[in-house]
Amino acid sequence: MSRAFLLVLDSVGCGAAPDAAAFGDEGADTLGHIAAACAAGQADRAGLRHGRLMMPHLAGYGLGAACATASGRVPPGLEAVPSGWHGSAIETSAGRDTPSGHWEIAGAPADFAWGYFPKTVPCFPPALSEAIIREGRLPGLLGNHHASGTAIVQELGAEHVATGKPIAYTSVDSVIQIAAHESAFGLERLYGLCQAVRPLVDALRIGRVIARPFVGDAASGFTRTTNRKDFALPPPHGNLLDRAAEAGRAVISLGKIGDIFCHRHAGTEIKAAGNMALFDRLLAGAAALPDGGLLFANFVDFDTDYGHRRDVAGYAAALEAFDRRVPDLAARLSAGDLVIVTADHGNDPTFKGSDHTREQVPIVGFGPGLRPRALGQRGTFADIGQSVARHLGLAPVARGNAFA
Repeated sequence: MSRAFLLVLDSVGCGAAPDAAAFGDEGADTLGHIAAACAAGQADRAGLRHGRLMMPHLAGYGLGAACATASGRVPPGLEAVPSGWHGSAIETSAGRDTPSGHWEIAGAPADFAWGYFPKTVPCFPPALSEAIIREGRLPGLLGNHHASGTAIVQELGAEHVATGKPIAYTSVDSVIQIAAHESAFGLERLYGLCQAVRPLVDALRIGRVIARPFVGDAASGFTRTTNRKDFALPPPHGNLLDRAAEAGRAVISLGKIGDIFCHRHAGTEIKAAGNMALFDRLLAGAAALPDGGLLFANFVDFDTDYGHRRDVAGYAAALEAFDRRVPDLAARLSAGDLVIVTADHGNDPTFKGSDHTREQVPIVGFGPGLRPRALGQRGTFADIGQSVARHLGLAPVARGNAFA
């Protein structure tokens, strides 16, 4: 029996989606623009990286060809004759966010429109702010506007510690984020607050309530920790995790996958601090996953550490670091195993603003004995989940057409 490894490189889009203009993202191209910046010497950083984007392993499997399917051009540095599956996919869900992207990848697209908070100050409806303060027994809220998470923590961290008021903010995504000091406010108290807020925003169709703990002080500055926790709307039924559970298959969820799917049928959930630590867990999972099992992983650093911060050099270095580890995974695969590398949206660090971009995502597949194949431009991310379901011999997921 075969195994499947579904790896989501968070925000690594490969060219504007056909409807990108409706999102203000016409012209966005995360991989293409990073590669172009590298080729032009605009992504060099002493001690970090230099020159053209170097991803020989994923390029060899078909990453450059996948980009060409989406954008019509192979990004510089990703030229190679593909030895694996390669193509791109278009999102049908009405968003450019993490939950809907992952749900659609898993074969069950969101069939509703997300709710968003306006770019006003304050941004939350007064009734919601009052309910949060009441339910959390809080002295008040700080923030209450659109903001960068790292910036607002530095700006309001000292006031939060002094007053006990948590920092609440949002972005262009369907999200409310609540930041608080791990010791001054308490980590478990923060989780409890976010859990109480979750039903308060259900009627507004807000995708995620995110606990953003941090540490530090006014003198040394404040730093967000790895103890983030997401409280999301439940995913649509009939997704890949549901089908694996119905068949009694082993599931390993790495990174944010458990949070994104509300811990429903997420199996063994494993988190780690950073892409490389998570890749170590991926290798351990490859050794432990039994026949017929599914490993579903999200590598978030590309998005949170580099995309949102518009750090082109850091993003490029992270891509190269991930690529260097790919042979370690390939060496641990067994006959019949399938690896699919994809993304959930874009976050072009050369683009305007600091938010996700509406892009197509690459599809790169490899495994022992897998023959090269052009998958073309798929009309929905759900084709990925349907293909994994077929590979594992599971019942079909809710939507999508399998590659083969």
